[in-house]
Amino acid sequence: MLIAIAVVTVAAVFVFPRVFGGSGEAIEAGQPVNVVIPEGATGDVIAQTLAENHVVEDAGEYYAAVKKLGAEMQLKPGEYRFETLQDPISVVKQLVAGPNVEGVKLTVPEGKTVAQTARIVEEVYGIPADDFTAQAKASNYVADFAFLSEAADDSLEGFLFPKTYTFQGTPTAEQIIRAMLGQFQVDVLDALDFNAGLASIKSRFGVELTAYQLLDLASIVEREGLHAEQRSHVASVFLNRLAGKGDFAGRPYLQSDATLMYVTGGEVTANDIQTIDSPYNSYKNAGLPPTPICSPSAEAISATLNPTDSNDLYFFITQDEEFFSETYDDHQKSWE
Repeated sequence: MLIAIAVVTVAAVFVFPRVFGGSGEAIEAGQPVNVVIPEGATGDVIAQTLAENHVVEDAGEYYAAVKKLGAEMQLKPGEYRFETLQDPISVVKQLVAGPNVEGVKLTVPEGKTVAQTARIVEEVYGIPADDFTAQAKASNYVADFAFLSEAADDSLEGFLFPKTYTFQGTPTAEQIIRAMLGQFQVDVLDALDFNAGLASIKSRFGVELTAYQLLDLASIVEREGLHAEQRSHVASVFLNRLAGKGDFAGRPYLQSDATLMYVTGGEVTANDIQTIDSPYNSYKNAGLPPTPICSPSAEAISATLNPTDSNDLYFFITQDEEFFSETYDDHQKSWE
């Protein structure tokens, strides 16, 4: 079985009692099987992964082994080679020791689109980029990843979580995509409090967003800001614009070059702003674009969930400087 993981050094996981039933099929002991423990996985996830792969058949024995060895805080994520129906004590000891499988690493940086990710996959594993993008449809995975139910245009844009993954052998496009979606669940949905963040945004800015719309906005914040604090401030600017404050009263346009870059693939000109007729042209279309424009980092998503308190409506950011302004007149002064 070929599964992938996000590469980390050490991560603590906690074990909570829950029993996962077996399939009832006859399993031959001693057969090699590769399993992956994702970064940040709960004890339930670990037990379920081991049970589904028949490394252990009784999750209760696994929990008992963890307790006996006092290993609750010592289990490490990674890719492991086990055997079917292995002794639970030896399984837990290996989880404490750490991953025992080496593989080829795939590093997908923050802020990449599905198309850009496909090209990275092609460079590392030789899977044609067109094959990867053809497989990267939300409808192919929504049955297993409920968070994709909101995805627009059958697009996985925004969901292919940026990280370093390790695969043994040559994975398929589907296996890579499933690994990335699983890591999105762990590093974003399980780690961040969307309900509290969205409620706070509604209260503070008067803007009501769904989780998918928040991801959409975070993808723009990822491309516009350079670090967490700055991205929180950028998020507040866009939320103030969506709320129709100040100069944007009655016209909640994001006016972000980043959304138009999703169409042009590069620099955006004044002519592009005027002539490109696309739902991703946020100078001509109010509100958010139809899908995220890239896969944002967990940092960018967190920054968007926790925007700065400001009345700013403009920003000017370079590698060395940043200027935030409440009025267009002050904004003009930032580059004069």
